Amino acid sequence: MAGLKSLVKDTAIYGLSSIIGRFLNYLLVPIYTAKLSAASGGYGIITNVYAYVALLMVLLTYGMETTFFRFANKEGEKPMEVYSTTLMSVGMTSILFVIIVLTFLNPIAGCMGYEQHPEYIGMMFCCVAIDAFQAIPFAYLRYQNRAIKFASLKLLFIIMNILLNLCYFVWFPDLYELYPDIIGQIYRPGIGVGYAFGVNLLCTASITVWLWPEITAHNWKFNTALWKRMLVYSAPLVILGLAGILNQTADKILFPYLRPEDGSVQLGIYGAASKIAMIMAMITQAFRFAYEPIVFGKSKDKDSKIMYAQAMKFFIIFTLLAFLCVVFYMDILKYLIGSDYWEGLRVIPIVMAAEIMMGIYFNLSFWYKLIDETKWGAIFSLAGCAVLIAVNVIFVPQLGYIACAWGGFAGYATAMCLSYFVGQKKYPINYDMKSISIYVLIALVLFSISQELPATWNMWVRMSVNTLLLFVFIFYIVKKDFPLKNLPVIGKYFK
Repeated sequence: MAGLKSLVKDTAIYGLSSIIGRFLNYLLVPIYTAKLSAASGGYGIITNVYAYVALLMVLLTYGMETTFFRFANKEGEKPMEVYSTTLMSVGMTSILFVIIVLTFLNPIAGCMGYEQHPEYIGMMFCCVAIDAFQAIPFAYLRYQNRAIKFASLKLLFIIMNILLNLCYFVWFPDLYELYPDIIGQIYRPGIGVGYAFGVNLLCTASITVWLWPEITAHNWKFNTALWKRMLVYSAPLVILGLAGILNQTADKILFPYLRPEDGSVQLGIYGAASKIAMIMAMITQAFRFAYEPIVFGKSKDKDSKIMYAQAMKFFIIFTLLAFLCVVFYMDILKYLIGSDYWEGLRVIPIVMAAEIMMGIYFNLSFWYKLIDETKWGAIFSLAGCAVLIAVNVIFVPQLGYIACAWGGFAGYATAMCLSYFVGQKKYPINYDMKSISIYVLIALVLFSISQELPATWNMWVRMSVNTLLLFVFIFYIVKKDFPLKNLPVIGKYFK
């Protein structure tokens, strides 16, 4: 199928850039966890502030990315007019947001617990406003299937971010000791965590220059009637997006209030450990970037439901494979974070399982977008969010960050199940549930065997056994759904 081939190709491009980018971005985790000890709570501050940023990103884009794809592919609509209207709308709201934040910066910072450092909030809130505006030109690149430029700019941002963080957290502190007069012009030791936010703002603003051709690729025409119709479509998506992002960030926002005595310390440990589990977020994000334009573009095809079912199956297969790769080689991956954060490694399987369910929920979510009943997405996500918040409020004061991990698991499971059962009535798709269930069962059995390996075994012996377990899963994939004879060039050598 042409649609599925296109999905695989674009997912490979988006996925490669996402995986490479996230891998490079992981370099920030050992930097921060090495230079900011768990006891200092510095990484907890970063985790907390970025949780607010993620929430604000949803508010400031207010569903207009998905709305742009929907209206640009609608019959009778002019794609460039849709793009221009979307870009101007998000641009104006972003400017208004920056004005409000800078006007009331001190009260806002005080309410968030950062009255001593309002500059943290000012820098990151300006950063998220620029990010929101850039989301529309990036969506335009996806609409035009220009995956190479999209991926290149994302990687450029990450490389700039890493290099500047290395400067301010690794190189400049040492150079300052030798040349205080010279290095002191661009570096001051007392700023610390603030450099992480300042670097992010600088890099985000720089990317806007490279998006200038897309920003000016229209006549700046604002269609008020079109804009109103787009807002009607996107309004439920805002609630959907808010509930969805709260499933990812509510625990990190609430944690300092639920554990005031050690909130920053524990949140730093939880945030650092969770970074290792973000391989699943990479796969989901790459899949989303490629899948969303194809779903709306192929919605009128007769075989579209077959493609949706196949995409779901292969998404689950390869996310389960990624899950096993991470948990089987935890003895190596744990060195991505400082050793005083290792106590949080126990949350990784739980967080990864939750990310898999989030990805499944994303796949399931297209049925209500295609029939223009986005209210269902809001209902499902709000239900999942309510479960997550309830688990956090009830259990975090006693159990700490482990309750955050289980809260995310329970929240995504709720949203996923509701979307599946309602979707099968509203927009039925014949998913291969038998095959999917077998894959899940095999992955769970292999994971359980790995967890029962004696802790007294040598690390390399454990990983050797885990590698054999991994090959069992790969063998089943090859035998059932991905025969090697179908591989290009070398496939002819396999029977």
